[in-house]
Amino acid sequence: MKGVARHMKTKFKILSILLLITFLAMPLASAASVEEKRQHIRDISNETLLKLYKINPSARSYVENASGYAVFGSWAVKLLILGGGSGKGMAVNNENKAETFMQMAELNAGLGLGIKNYKLIFIFQNQNALDNFINVGLELGAQVTAAATDSVTGDSVQGAVSILPGVWLYQMTESGLALELSVKGTKYFKDKELN
Repeated sequence: MKGVARHMKTKFKILSILLLITFLAMPLASAASVEEKRQHIRDISNETLLKLYKINPSARSYVENASGYAVFGSWAVKLLILGGGSGKGMAVNNENKAETFMQMAELNAGLGLGIKNYKLIFIFQNQNALDNFINVGLELGAQVTAAATDSVTGDSVQGAVSILPGVWLYQMTESGLALELSVKGTKYFKDKELN
């Protein structure tokens, strides 16, 4: 039992140090100009889409033929019973190429310990779904479950999960496409600073 407690303390110390480094680096990141921040998000979005297309080549046609898409880079930290995370991303209207820069915030409960990075790619099959995401935002709660079809039209997007009618989501980790979503308790909203 003492060995387990010692191991947990070591992990807690490592996570605390990583969190401290993250929070100390935030002022440096905020020193970048608005346009530099936008470009950084564009770069992450492009890199993420290229990785997705390499893993799942059919995803390219889904993204390009949709009303729009959104890509987010995010991280999450879990310390014992509480966890949280944040991320930044952008939504793109395929018709007029308009970009909307967005943020996400995550809060979750349950036992765990660790830090994870992941990327999210939303596909909006209709303009209404895209407009709602951009203008109203989106909150993913406990209702998010993996589904083979969107249950409304019966449509499917290979490798993605239907989270709402007309909205599909890919979740990518360092090891590839995630088979199960872990985005419950997450809120997406416009970034006031970057728009």
